[in-house]
Amino acid sequence: MDITVSGEGSVLVAPDTLRLYAGVEVRRASAGEAFAAVRAAAARLGEALRQAGIAPDDLSTSELSLGPEYESYPKVSAYRAAQGLEIVVRDIGRGDHVIDTVAGVGEEARLHGVAFEVAEPGPALAEARARAFRQAAAKAAQYAELAGRPLGRVVEVREDAGGPPRPLRRMAPQTMAAESEPSLSPGRQSLRVHVTLGYEFA
Repeated sequence: MDITVSGEGSVLVAPDTLRLYAGVEVRRASAGEAFAAVRAAAARLGEALRQAGIAPDDLSTSELSLGPEYESYPKVSAYRAAQGLEIVVRDIGRGDHVIDTVAGVGEEARLHGVAFEVAEPGPALAEARARAFRQAAAKAAQYAELAGRPLGRVVEVREDAGGPPRPLRRMAPQTMAAESEPSLSPGRQSLRVHVTLGYEFA
């Protein structure tokens, strides 16, 4: 192998899926009371989300905790219990409605953040891959010209493992969404591919 070059291609895409991190939290005098109360609140939240059109497969438990809170150690002031849910909303336009549904469960409701995703990134990644290959091939052609040698065949193609990074979680508002306009802004994501090409000189 005589020339090794790399290229990167990126494509901007609009996210079409919302991942909402929510849950319920309670404080009670005893551990048993706290755990029973958080399970009841979580059941209400799950039922409300199903009534809002979220499929059971799009709900998953992301947290389950129970522990003491101290007034001054070792004196326990209360027990805190929390249960978190990861909610996949496949229509971003319904995101505000789902957030309102969580907030409507009551004072136990918690909103922890949102992330936007592309459900089917394949076509965009294919275009990014083509752009990365073209960029690397152009570099190889330039290096061959600078070296005064004819460029031969490709003998290695390697794509860096890992895939596109997941978007950063954004904090969601703790209050009900405004009715006049959407409170969520998905923006666009850059899907990137990095490739390495190896060439022989002709």
